[in-house]
Amino acid sequence: MAITSYPFDAQVVTETQYSQMFREFQDSGVVASFGSSSGFQVTAGTGMNLNVSAGLAFLRGFMVQSTATEVIAIPAASTSVRVDRVILRLDPSLNSIVLAVKQGTAGSTTPPALTQTDTGIFELGLASITVNANVTSITAGDIIRIRPFVGHRVGVWNTSTRPTSPRFGMLGYNADTSRWEFWNDTAWTPLISNVDWANLSGKPATFPASVHTHTWSQITDAPTSLPPAAHTHDWSQVTNKPTSYAPSAHGHAWSELTGVPATFAPSSHSHTWSSITSKPTTFPPSSHSHSSYLESGDTIAWANGTKRVHADSVSGSGTYYAVWVQGDGTFARNTSSRRFKQNIRDIDIDPDAVLSLRPRIYDRRPKEEGGDYLRDEFGLIAEEVAETLPEIVTYDEEGRIDALRYDLLGVALLPVVQAQADRIERLERLVEELTR
Repeated sequence: MAITSYPFDAQVVTETQYSQMFREFQDSGVVASFGSSSGFQVTAGTGMNLNVSAGLAFLRGFMVQSTATEVIAIPAASTSVRVDRVILRLDPSLNSIVLAVKQGTAGSTTPPALTQTDTGIFELGLASITVNANVTSITAGDIIRIRPFVGHRVGVWNTSTRPTSPRFGMLGYNADTSRWEFWNDTAWTPLISNVDWANLSGKPATFPASVHTHTWSQITDAPTSLPPAAHTHDWSQVTNKPTSYAPSAHGHAWSELTGVPATFAPSSHSHTWSSITSKPTTFPPSSHSHSSYLESGDTIAWANGTKRVHADSVSGSGTYYAVWVQGDGTFARNTSSRRFKQNIRDIDIDPDAVLSLRPRIYDRRPKEEGGDYLRDEFGLIAEEVAETLPEIVTYDEEGRIDALRYDLLGVALLPVVQAQADRIERLERLVEELTR
């Protein structure tokens, strides 16, 4: 295997060797700034003539220079459209690089292929020329410039004029896509993802988008009638659904709420405890005081029983009361007369919230360590009730869920009974109408 090195003094160096050496320094292309009017730029002349500006270019390690504008003629038009190319043609056998026109095929809009051999003819495209049928002149709109521009291993090109034989890692700026790209040995790949607001499609005119409308035809999954007839959806089709049902505590923006009052401050109305925001973390709230109703020795320990002996009864005449025990252990009678109340108003209890309550069976913990459990007691779990019907939940002085107002459960059941009574009445009327 022979080893050759060059150029050295008193050594004959061939043009092939010089070409091989210089092409390592510079790729083929025009020596000019991208978009420059110089550098073999092709423009329309008179009739079928084109003007090619002065310029300097490399072709496979050889250089060509033109110091004045050259005029080159396009062959006469055919009876159908064709696409020609204006090229620089290197022919080592003639020791020359010349301007030439490479004529396309009549009836085809594909320009003729360039010949680019390693040792013979090498052609560099300067412009593609659309020659319409039977025309006698070429206009500026018929010319597409395809000049590649040289760079020091960093090029500037259009998508159609990228180097035809790039090497791995070659870098260049693509003027068509306005991005840097490199050759990964398989394809031209963007160097950096170039995404900005101008490149986005389907974006709103403003961000956040201003109030706007859509035509019915632009809406997907629209119902066939408006308002839509009664229908159902699979759970999987529902968007923005809670992760649990009933949903855990969460919030909504005012615009997302339905059934909001028409005025603000709203007229007299009520809210469930769960719908109230900025409520105290403890109930009763901290930083407050109570009068002491306890006599010496009174404690809450006997709140579940009575200090009266077991033989006492409530038979006979007189007034009898249910008894409440306050958080501080104070006994109080349960009164219901209007004269003991003020600010009386309706409360909106959701029947579904009541129906979602879950009766449970459990063992009650003993009062003392090692004591006996009270087995198989049944009732409700206050934490579960707080999720759907917090109105009957009570809290201790530290703000922890403590107990249930079982005496209010019957009141909460009234909307359920009323809703069912209303439904029964409507069904009876429907049956009566259907049987007429």
